[in-house]
Amino acid sequence: MKTFVAKEHEIEKKWHLIDANDKILGRLATEIANILRGKNKPIFTPHMDSGDYVVVVNADKVVLTGNKLEKKMYYHHSGYVGGLRETTAKEMLQKKPENLIRFAVKGMLPKTSLGRRQLTKLKIYAGPDHPHQAQEPGKLEI
Repeated sequence: MKTFVAKEHEIEKKWHLIDANDKILGRLATEIANILRGKNKPIFTPHMDSGDYVVVVNADKVVLTGNKLEKKMYYHHSGYVGGLRETTAKEMLQKKPENLIRFAVKGMLPKTSLGRRQLTKLKIYAGPDHPHQAQEPGKLEI
């Protein structure tokens, strides 16, 4: 008996719609990362992109527990001396709530070209509207 290995062109990619309203950030990000990787499918293969597309709406209504809203920091560096910039989760939730979810999911995906390709299948919107009606995403409860 041979081991079954799925081919990437044989895998059916579905679209899922997730409402982030009153969902905890970390628990939401774990579910999204599993769907993007394809771990929820019986034909999961770690070395290839077997995951589905995920559309997240109401990203501005996501919840952080404890004091994370004030104490959690996000850092990036410009590359110049003294160019370290830091942003709190509260500031990021007000300015770009999409990035809050994107950074949480990105940390849960592989740090390779495969992980970067899987992250492109994540579509995040701050409000309840999204332009992916034509793909007919199925509502997914988390």
